Amino acid sequence: MKMVANKLVDIIEKAIQKEEEAYTFYMALYVKIKDETVKDTLKFIAEEEKKHKAFLVSYRDTGYGSETLQMGEVTYYKIAEHQKEPEISDDMQSADVFLLAAHRELKAFHFYSELAAIYAEGETQSILLKMANEELKHKEKMEYLYANIAFPQTAGG
Repeated sequence: MKMVANKLVDIIEKAIQKEEEAYTFYMALYVKIKDETVKDTLKFIAEEEKKHKAFLVSYRDTGYGSETLQMGEVTYYKIAEHQKEPEISDDMQSADVFLLAAHRELKAFHFYSELAAIYAEGETQSILLKMANEELKHKEKMEYLYANIAFPQTAGG
């Protein structure tokens, strides 16, 4: 039983590291972008990653709290799956920033989903699936923003 607990702690540690990397990624992108609205969105998503880290640290340290993450309905647009991931540059367009973020969130979703698939039903799988769902929610937001900027509504419909 102790080996299982240690393995879960290792997974949680890896997840904490991934959330720290995501926060750092978004904040590094934040300083490159000039558009204040895009900067606000990047700051928001970075803060979400910070909350994920705090949740994981709390879960690791106390073992409680997995019920606080609820599986929510997510619209799976699959835009990132069909669009090339943009390169980071100093003159990125807003749409490219959101598409880049959608790709980042897709990778995080796959990270948690693939880990969850290794485990049988239970606490470990549940927490990993909930984290995957959180990342998919972020992807949905980024794809929504991307689509609205890259394909604006015209007067003709």
